Amino acid sequence: MVRALWMKDIAAVVGVLMGLLAGSTVVSAQQPGKTWKIGVLVSGTQAVNAARDEALRQGLRDLVYEEGKNIAMEYRYAEGKTDRLDKLARELVEQNVDVIVVGGTRVAVAAKNATTTIPIVVAGAGDLVEAGLIKSFMFPEGNVTGVARISADFFGARLKLIKEALPKTSQVAGLSNPKNPGHARSLKDAELGARSMGMTFQSVTAQNANELDSAVSAAAKGGSGALFIMTDALFNSHLAPIAQASIKNQLPSVYDRIGFVEAGGLMSYGVNLPDLSRRAAEYIDQIFKGAKPGDLTLGQPTKFDLALNLKTASQIGVVIPPEVVNRAVQVVK
Repeated sequence: MVRALWMKDIAAVVGVLMGLLAGSTVVSAQQPGKTWKIGVLVSGTQAVNAARDEALRQGLRDLVYEEGKNIAMEYRYAEGKTDRLDKLARELVEQNVDVIVVGGTRVAVAAKNATTTIPIVVAGAGDLVEAGLIKSFMFPEGNVTGVARISADFFGARLKLIKEALPKTSQVAGLSNPKNPGHARSLKDAELGARSMGMTFQSVTAQNANELDSAVSAAAKGGSGALFIMTDALFNSHLAPIAQASIKNQLPSVYDRIGFVEAGGLMSYGVNLPDLSRRAAEYIDQIFKGAKPGDLTLGQPTKFDLALNLKTASQIGVVIPPEVVNRAVQVVK
């Protein structure tokens, strides 16, 4: 009987402890955890970047991060005015964000100039080594990591597209921005690629919106049969003017984003940008879990899209071969 009473007492004590533990668990679960603050720095407008913004949020939701619950988003849009990037980057730093997400080399440089301690996650950019932002893609060191935009055969693929779509092209012009820290190396790669395909290479430049029209005209007057546009924040914000200048000069042009084709450009071939933003969420998650950005190897793009504007082709007297049209994910007619 004594044993029975003893066992009963033990059971009662255990019951009380379990109740207290359960209550503690409920209270703990109800207490809000840390809310991470994510800064997003964009060179263009909110409307143009909408698909990328949503892809980033979706990537975060897939990893159980949701606005209003455990993350807060701080967006800064330069509205195409790249000279505002440094100021906007400093604003994000002053907001004490836990990480800054950027797209593009110039945007990454602005963020890096603003902070060497807050992690910077790149959702697509040019040559970050050439720009001095990382030591290497394998071991970036410092506070910059993320997903790159340029794969080893990126320029070659676009130049090959020019040869397929415009087989008579013997010279191609590269439009670059002297202010872009990654363009010097990119131009060399593009020129080598053009020569390997039997084409000569011409370089034209524009470092502000007022120079775009004359740069495209110079390419046409210089004898180039196609315009190869380097990726740049300035160009991203002036897709329609570049497209219209190309049409006016009867110069077939190719860029790296579908928005260019929608704005009247002839062709685009490049990385699926929303996919890069979605994948950037994976780096954010690793950083929030304690990883150092300098230890995270940069990812490489895996999805590429081809788009064509057949209306523009008709305007400038170009016929795109059917086999090229059939590969396009989007065709404007």
